[in-house]
Amino acid sequence: MRRVLLIGLDSAPPSLVFDEFKDDLPNLTYMTENGVYGRLRSCDPPITIPAWMVMATSLNPGRLGLYGFRQRRNRSYTEITLPSSFSIRARKIWDYVSDAGGRVCLVGVPPSYPPFPVNGYLISCLMTPDSRRRFTYPPELKDEVEKLVGDYVFDVVFRREDRDGVLKEIYEMTEKRFKVIKYMVKEKPWDFFMFVEIGLDRIQHAFWKYFDKKHHLYEPGNKYENVIRDYYKYLDRQIGELLSLIDEETVVMVVSDHGAKRMKGAFCINQWLIKEGYLKLRERPKSVMRLEKAEVDWERTVAWGWGGYYARIFINVKGRESRGVVEPREYEDVREQLKRDLENVKGPRGESWDTKVYRPEELYPVCNGNPPDLIAYLDDLYWRSAGTIGHDTLYLPENDLGPDDAVHDYDGIFILYDRKSKICGRRDVNIYDVAPTVLKLMGLPVPGYMEGEALEVS
Repeated sequence: MRRVLLIGLDSAPPSLVFDEFKDDLPNLTYMTENGVYGRLRSCDPPITIPAWMVMATSLNPGRLGLYGFRQRRNRSYTEITLPSSFSIRARKIWDYVSDAGGRVCLVGVPPSYPPFPVNGYLISCLMTPDSRRRFTYPPELKDEVEKLVGDYVFDVVFRREDRDGVLKEIYEMTEKRFKVIKYMVKEKPWDFFMFVEIGLDRIQHAFWKYFDKKHHLYEPGNKYENVIRDYYKYLDRQIGELLSLIDEETVVMVVSDHGAKRMKGAFCINQWLIKEGYLKLRERPKSVMRLEKAEVDWERTVAWGWGGYYARIFINVKGRESRGVVEPREYEDVREQLKRDLENVKGPRGESWDTKVYRPEELYPVCNGNPPDLIAYLDDLYWRSAGTIGHDTLYLPENDLGPDDAVHDYDGIFILYDRKSKICGRRDVNIYDVAPTVLKLMGLPVPGYMEGEALEVS
């Protein structure tokens, strides 16, 4: 069984790693020049959760029943649940490795809270409420972690105006994570090691407008101009130190779950549904508020939406929702009309948008859980969906829930560095290909139900 180290950099885009920052990233660039690399097409939707689990299982979000960070609870209008490790029933890479007698180490792979037994060691992810909770398997690993770094950090609150504080906390979090990872790489037995660094996603969301000259809020000469580049350089150094700790037999993969790009603004999806007559209120809100706090007239509401990096639209179907109004026989007509109306939305200056609207069954052969009725990528994902209401415009220059400068993009990165292989060069892959490729590299059989294909890399 060959060892595989899988390095997860949440939201790393090819445009930065392979092009703009390439000369500043000697370790990542060395692996691209001496290995296989390319774009990694994410799943639909290209969101941290479900993307990491899609990667680990080679199954689509519909089969997993995961459509984003939030899940609708039992067809409720207002109740939501957050994904946890219990949400994923499907088998993952580390399950197959463990079945074959291999040892695994997992650090920060979403969602892995609450921690669960593995044939090895686990530290949970950004879904962990705080370090007072049990966050390791085995439980005694927590004592080792805290002896090493003190209070372990899972995530930071990045949507706030205190950018200096955000920056400081991201570095503190990342420094602790890599200190723990390097300790585990050296001191723990493992055949498959996978970790995810969420700090990259957070620093891009918090600081993208400060470096991207195409961003509508960019200010030349600002003091945060090099924050994102410097963080990439810092990550590259950390990765270089990791590479020095492994032997020549170990295969290294560097992946991101999705990409990132500048945010053009936020589109008020529920405000638009009100304007178009799909969503009815009993009274006009006196201030900006979340929809679940508003006086919605559900007995006259046809549809409502959720905010996020993509828009989820739910139709109020009679017999399915508790106060449904759309007759089941009219459902498809209503859904088709909504789809056309969304696709015809134009920008704040009347410009055309490249909006893609999907029925879930067009993306997934099976739709488990509580899927939305429509999935909308507003202007090719450049515009975020704002779920709040009470605005005097449909278009916001920034996110409605706090500072956020970037949106998600379809393509992440893929690097495979194998010192034993003579195959190198550029090759674009799919997120579904990662799990079967890892299993093949480790000499393990690839289950026939996996949706991706193992790469020929030897």
